[in-house]
Amino acid sequence: MTPSPRTTVEFKADGLTITALTAEPAPDAPVPDSPRPLIAALHGGTYTSRYFDVAGSPEGSFMDTAAASGYQVVCFDRPNYGGSSPLAPEQNTFDRHAERLADAIAQATRRFSAERVLLVGHSIGGMIALMIAAGETDFPLVGVSATGMGAVIPVGGAAQALGSLPVDQTVDLPYDQRDQVMFGPDFTHSAAAVAQAHGSYAPVPVSELFQAPRWPVERLPGLAPKVRVPVHNALAEFDALWDSSPANVARFAEFFTAVPFIEASVARNTGHSIDHHTLGHALHLRQLAFASECALWARQDDLG
Repeated sequence: MTPSPRTTVEFKADGLTITALTAEPAPDAPVPDSPRPLIAALHGGTYTSRYFDVAGSPEGSFMDTAAASGYQVVCFDRPNYGGSSPLAPEQNTFDRHAERLADAIAQATRRFSAERVLLVGHSIGGMIALMIAAGETDFPLVGVSATGMGAVIPVGGAAQALGSLPVDQTVDLPYDQRDQVMFGPDFTHSAAAVAQAHGSYAPVPVSELFQAPRWPVERLPGLAPKVRVPVHNALAEFDALWDSSPANVARFAEFFTAVPFIEASVARNTGHSIDHHTLGHALHLRQLAFASECALWARQDDLG
């Protein structure tokens, strides 16, 4: 398969610049019977949009796999990351991210003449994707794949420790400290993937790390019933930030009472940043299968 070139594009949302890394459908990708949804991807904390362009296995990155299957992929830099505008600590809220990114996604939908959109979000990006899905959107949303986040963060765990730092600061954690949190046991990933992941790491506003541990308790129960499109969720078996026990994975799914269907599961033999592990490719295949299911559901819904 011929790799799809990467392009950086910019959007303006309420005076903010939002940058994004894009990949066109690969030149030799299969031609679908009906247009595929645009994939709009949101990274988590401590990463840029290049999170989705790290190859955890020889099969390539999420962007590689999606483009090879004929999808237009747009991976956004959230505010304070990459080329996107910074926000002051008191303004750097997940609600503001959701509002501005929803605007940028609507612009991308028009720019790439997309008929439908699938949201993909990892970790904090998954939280924000679900917040967008729970509201009114100016683009035709068909589904959300939220990975690396769930219903329960262990008390006294790594997520709460990170959230105890001074809220008005931005921190650039050393690679070895990040690797311990983001990756599972040695057998689950390659040294090459870890080295490539370092290129997607970025300084993180502590205000995000303060909000994230509170999100599953303060936000999830209220917003989940408002989501009315299909939802896919995956938590890593060896997640250092979240409790990925089967009971808590099932608990996450139970919040979504208005969706047409939901799939919540454990990504075996992976750590928090699932995509960067050897079996990250298995997640990507599941996400693209979910995208196909969402597209068919949307067509059926249009027909009544």
